[in-house]
Amino acid sequence: MQEKLNEPISDWIVYMVECDDQSLYTGITNNLTKRFKQHCSARGAKYFYSRKPVKIVYAEAGFNRSSASKREFAIKRMERTEKLALIKTELNKIASLL
Repeated sequence: MQEKLNEPISDWIVYMVECDDQSLYTGITNNLTKRFKQHCSARGAKYFYSRKPVKIVYAEAGFNRSSASKREFAIKRMERTEKLALIKTELNKIASLL
């Protein structure tokens, strides 16, 4: 049986999106492509009401819902310089997830 493109994957993903004002939004999802499309439309997070998402710059997979939320919280507490450094690490699996 062939999987449908919009079905959520089993793992939860922590991701960062770069916005048109160079800010970084951090969130979690179980379907990265679908969630980014939501952010680009009116169905995304309130954060994007005043900003436009440009691209996904970071993705880290392999979490359950609870651990993804904890990782998201930890990243949100980081300073911008720490987030930019994290984007450059081997933890960033963006290429393999899109």
